[in-house]
Amino acid sequence: MAITVADVLRMPAVRGADPEMLGGAGGLDRPVRWVHTTELPDIAELLRDGDLVLTTGIALPEGVAQLASFATSLAESGAAGLFIELGRRWQQVPGSLVEACEHAGLPLVALRREVRFASVAQSIGERIVDQQLTELREAQQVHDTFTTLSVAEAGPGEILSAVATLAATTAVLESEDRRVLDYVAGPRDAAAFLEDWQRRSLAVRPRTRTEWDASSGWLIARIGKPERGWGRLVIDCPAPPTQRLVAVAERGAAALAMHMLHDRQRVNRDRQLHHELLVALLADPSAPDVERRCRLAGLPTANRSFVALALRTAGRPTATEELVAALVHATATRRTPALIAAVGGIVQVLLSLPRRAATRAIDDLVAAIPPRLGFVAAAGTAVTDFAAVDRTMREAHQVMSALADGAVERRVHHLEDVHLRGLLTLLADDERLSTFSDRELHALRSADEDGRLEAALRAVLRHPTSKSTAAASLAVSRPVLYERLARVAAVLGADLDDGETRASLHVALLSADLRAAAQPGSLTPP
Repeated sequence: MAITVADVLRMPAVRGADPEMLGGAGGLDRPVRWVHTTELPDIAELLRDGDLVLTTGIALPEGVAQLASFATSLAESGAAGLFIELGRRWQQVPGSLVEACEHAGLPLVALRREVRFASVAQSIGERIVDQQLTELREAQQVHDTFTTLSVAEAGPGEILSAVATLAATTAVLESEDRRVLDYVAGPRDAAAFLEDWQRRSLAVRPRTRTEWDASSGWLIARIGKPERGWGRLVIDCPAPPTQRLVAVAERGAAALAMHMLHDRQRVNRDRQLHHELLVALLADPSAPDVERRCRLAGLPTANRSFVALALRTAGRPTATEELVAALVHATATRRTPALIAAVGGIVQVLLSLPRRAATRAIDDLVAAIPPRLGFVAAAGTAVTDFAAVDRTMREAHQVMSALADGAVERRVHHLEDVHLRGLLTLLADDERLSTFSDRELHALRSADEDGRLEAALRAVLRHPTSKSTAAASLAVSRPVLYERLARVAAVLGADLDDGETRASLHVALLSADLRAAAQPGSLTPP
């Protein structure tokens, strides 16, 4: 930041001259870029913007009009101010010159003691040079920071953190539709800065690539070309920004644009944000800042019901992406706020709904998904406390995990629909259940080298009323099935016609299947 006329007045070399402010006090914040010592009345043509004029007034004109013209010419040239040393020409600055400077807004200072202009010019010059060196060092720091980030192929989060650190204030990355994708808070509380973000952001429309909006106190830098739709970088900036802060905004926006240019997944930025929020909600929905980030992402949290959905497809590898796209479209057209992300082949959804319309809204949303995707859907129980959304998310995942491969497509399944599988899913983390399953199946699996014995057992458990159907499901004859079942009974030392024995083996196999089917990329924590 350049030094100002006010800064010059506080310098020892000037204070020693007993300065007195006579006029144009409104221009004290004018930047001083250099000092010009002169006695010429027509010096204005030789001045540059920001030059501070020092004079004894010896050669200045006498007439009122000429003095007024002199003051006007200095103001029009962009001079920072006029300092006049008293004693050589005047004991008191003429009132006409004072009035003209006041009218032109040109700072006029009388130096009531004799002073060496060379000393004043040197002091100001050294201060200006020091300031320029500081600005160069700061510019180099900004350059080095973003160069390092570019070389390291840093992501948006790291870039945003660097912007907030260099700016020492809150920095926000927003989408083209003016929703907050991410932010890093500065030393000041960010709550007021982020409040009602989308409405306020839509009202701010800069005309240039980087612009400071005085009404909002935002420094805004567009990321890439408008047609790319990459959004904007917004920095909390209540006062007019320094040149350094503008450089930080521009370099930060350029780094973000470069990342998005080379990021093949840039179209999934919203999905990545939703994924991060869903993970954070599952970990601890009451954690500070989580609810605020959800609101900023477009998920209302006050006086709402929250329902989690889990959906999966059994089709093409790209079907999951198509399912996400279909859900995004369905929630957008119905104006249903939602967080949507695909994790480990399962599409996770958290809906924010009016409290009296939760069930109907879920059925309507699922019915809007194209049947060709061949999906199944599971829903958790609605909760009205935002701090409890992890409960409905876990339940939806548990129901989905409990669904058999033959689950009815295009139907929303709830915990009460999955019966024994649902119970075993709820108990999946219970070590006693896994111990029971392993103990029940250990002897059979130890003796079953090719898996045929276990397959025979599964067949009769799946078709308990018809051994013919069980044999057909294995593509073997009934005698072969009977032979294998006899071997199973001998290995286990159990009567397979006993109802309790069958129930125990069924539970053991279901428990083992559910553990084996657990998705390593699931949102469910270990």
